[in-house]
Amino acid sequence: MLLAYLRSILRDRSAVDDVFQETMVVAWRTLDRFDHDRPFAPWLRGIARNLVLAHFRKHRRIPLACEEAVLTHLDQRLDEIGRRPGDTWSEKLEALDDCLDRLPTDTRNLLDWHYGLELTTERIADRLESNREMVKKRLQRARARLLDCLRHKGILGSEGTGGATA
Repeated sequence: MLLAYLRSILRDRSAVDDVFQETMVVAWRTLDRFDHDRPFAPWLRGIARNLVLAHFRKHRRIPLACEEAVLTHLDQRLDEIGRRPGDTWSEKLEALDDCLDRLPTDTRNLLDWHYGLELTTERIADRLESNREMVKKRLQRARARLLDCLRHKGILGSEGTGGATA
């Protein structure tokens, strides 16, 4: 839904990809400020909205699609869609936990080392007595498996994200 939101506002596919990825980075960095009792999607769209407006300020033009009334209407429609099952933080977390549990132990360990312990691919390669490129490829495959699992559960849409990863 975030991609649909961005595509309805931004006409440039490259800008959509850039704002989507920046939204994910900002969300990840500010996740500790998210109120887990509220729906996740409106919070994420709020971040995206601010980044879209910053994008247009930078390019010195704000199109009709970014007028407050249009954005408010989009938010309301997406909130209606977001009330369907799978949009709460706990549902998303439960789905992610289930997908992680389905991964082989060595793959889960790899993800834990990289994302949990924040080890670099070089450090992981040393730990595994392997090379950095192999570690990067295994991480890429692990993210792809998680993405497929989340899509299968209906948590993510079926179309691609322009190179973004889950």
